[in-house]
Amino acid sequence: MLKTSERTQDKIEYQKRLLDSVSIGLRVAAPGIIQAVDYGKQTCTVQLAIRERLNFDGNLQWTEIPLLPDVPFFVYSGGGYCLTLPITVGDDCLVVFGDNCMDAWWQNGGVQNQIERRRHDLSDGFALVGFKSQPNVVSGFSGSSAQLRNASGSACIEISGDTINISAANVNVNGKTVISGGTTIDGKNFLGHMHKDVQSGSSDTGGVS
Repeated sequence: MLKTSERTQDKIEYQKRLLDSVSIGLRVAAPGIIQAVDYGKQTCTVQLAIRERLNFDGNLQWTEIPLLPDVPFFVYSGGGYCLTLPITVGDDCLVVFGDNCMDAWWQNGGVQNQIERRRHDLSDGFALVGFKSQPNVVSGFSGSSAQLRNASGSACIEISGDTINISAANVNVNGKTVISGGTTIDGKNFLGHMHKDVQSGSSDTGGVS
């Protein structure tokens, strides 16, 4: 006859296995890798980066989760403005899974009823692009200023205190440009500069003084 402790242990083990079984189908968040991008729909296809260890007829095997199609990706926006960044195949991301079926909201916007009853399902992911695995961290990350830059840092717009620095091989400006206050170009005061050797006609002026 089984002792009370043994019976209790069996029940605890059964409950643990039951919870493990339920949790396999319950999704909260997981790192992923971008496989394809649709800028028209602003969605992406994601491969989750963590495999599941599943039981196949008594054999435990590490298995990749099927690709997640049509995952809306995050666009930093608000108040009629937005910051758009290109998303590239191979980019790391974090996929967060919603509480409910989000299909009706995604198609129509506004407040909608659930088309299907599901919770934390693989079908309801949102991709936050920007989280980095260690092999893909940003080199030269600035801890003292805000930067909009390319990955290598060769082109950068930086805000540091009350100063804005622009570093690039080429800077193109289209449209009207209004500059107020002191502006220095190549060490010369732009608003108060003068040219030497000014002559009428087709001759060129001298350098900036």
